[in-house]
Amino acid sequence: MEYAACIVPVAPLYTAAQPTAEMCSQLLFGETVTLLETDTVFSKVRLLFDGYEGWCLNNQLVMVDAAQAYRRTHLLNGDLWREISFHGQPMQMPFGAPLDLFDHGKAQIGPYHVVYEGRFWNSTMAHENKETVRWIAEKYLNAPYLWGGRSPLGIDCSGFVQQVYRFMGIDLPRDAYQQAEKGESIGFLQEAHCGDLAFFDDAEGRIVHVGLLLNDHEVMHAYGRVRIDAIDHQGIVNSETG
Repeated sequence: MEYAACIVPVAPLYTAAQPTAEMCSQLLFGETVTLLETDTVFSKVRLLFDGYEGWCLNNQLVMVDAAQAYRRTHLLNGDLWREISFHGQPMQMPFGAPLDLFDHGKAQIGPYHVVYEGRFWNSTMAHENKETVRWIAEKYLNAPYLWGGRSPLGIDCSGFVQQVYRFMGIDLPRDAYQQAEKGESIGFLQEAHCGDLAFFDDAEGRIVHVGLLLNDHEVMHAYGRVRIDAIDHQGIVNSETG
């Protein structure tokens, strides 16, 4: 088995080995993958964090060994954007990028020497209270909606809640329908607490959307952009149009 790490701030994952294919997800800097197939331009990869598969450009990855690939420190970049030194050159690291490859702020990723001097967020020490949940979630507020996105530059509904939960030390699957299978259901909206998830289905009963509840009457979700709207037992009420 061969492994690689993402060496750009955000790398698209495509549904096929061509740049015009649909983007299905993204890799963040430092995330590690298993290589499933490789050609001259693209590799099919499986993200070790959530098991998601897609095609990534080879020049956005670098080979790492199994020890690096599976290393977990539970540390994340806690700055919205943090300039790092990537082989002597500046590079921006997105909010929530893992710091598993770093020791005391330094990493050797393949041939590249990387220095990080930002805020280390330890997800194992996160307090699951409403203030912490809101602080994390609001870092993504007004980020544009992007199908397959996982960063403040563009994010989709399930990517948003996946990242917020990651900061809380909880690993969620990538897609909303998979996330709906986790946790426990509550009977009434009035029982909801900040950080609970609300799922929405289509006419066929398929889960197609997810949002993060802030309380029993507000939901933060990615719809056009990451926004806060009202919610009641009938669904989401647009805070701008009613």
